[in-house]
Amino acid sequence: MTTLPHYGIRTIGRRTFDFDRQAAVMSVVNRTPDSFWDRGRTYRLDAAVDAALAAAADGADWVDIGGVPFSPDTTPVSEADEIDRVVPVVERVSAGSDVVISVDTTRVAVAERALAAGASVINDTSGLADPALAELAASTGATLIITHCLAAPHAQHPRPHYDNVVAEVAAFLAARLERARDLGVRDEQIVLDPGHDLNKNTRHTLELTRRFGEIVALGLPTLAAVSNKDFIGEALGRERDERTYGSVVAATWCIQQGARVIRMHDTRAAVDTVRLCAAIAGTREPAYERHNL
Repeated sequence: MTTLPHYGIRTIGRRTFDFDRQAAVMSVVNRTPDSFWDRGRTYRLDAAVDAALAAAADGADWVDIGGVPFSPDTTPVSEADEIDRVVPVVERVSAGSDVVISVDTTRVAVAERALAAGASVINDTSGLADPALAELAASTGATLIITHCLAAPHAQHPRPHYDNVVAEVAAFLAARLERARDLGVRDEQIVLDPGHDLNKNTRHTLELTRRFGEIVALGLPTLAAVSNKDFIGEALGRERDERTYGSVVAATWCIQQGARVIRMHDTRAAVDTVRLCAAIAGTREPAYERHNL
């Protein structure tokens, strides 16, 4: 079993996490009409808010709210439209729950408005393409997720090549971590994400998952965003609606190697995965005991 770094207690938003004992579940709410997963199911404001609150009720520690799909094959969204999509959801979820709220964005103005509305995490999938996101985190105390990504936001990066994908991802994250530190972000604010499938083909992502512990070795809490990704579909020959079991296996593998945040669409499956991994590891008590007693 992987020997994990010592993280201590972290307060994110209105919740406290002991990442030495258990991973956190990040649920996903996309307020977009063209999300690869829900295909617009949570595009309406009420639907997005209900989904976020339902995820919290199902045990999610955290909800990640986004208004722009990562894929460059979708319709571009203006900054104003992204704010209109994201901020009202953040406001209402923050008023209705103490669940941690992250905003999935690469734009400083969107992140700034979302933080003011009640979010406490900036989930930057661009790898600090805009260093001002780190400056915003430094000035507000928000948690910052730094993700490995080679392409500019909403840009194509066809046929990515790596000589050693894990070493190159780790080096990228280490360099971006230093950039964030230089801009005033404290280590206690940072989560790292190796970016499953982002500018990577299936073999790259399988290798990254297999050697996930090498990313964990950078020493900061690491996020595994494996849910329903194409690498699962291509590895198993499963379409989008048939990837839950594969997502659970991938999440479990990453947890065993030290992932401390699991980003998943199926909240109940993710919660059970995290809790059972912790129970087996001896860091979580059973919910009840009756068998053979």
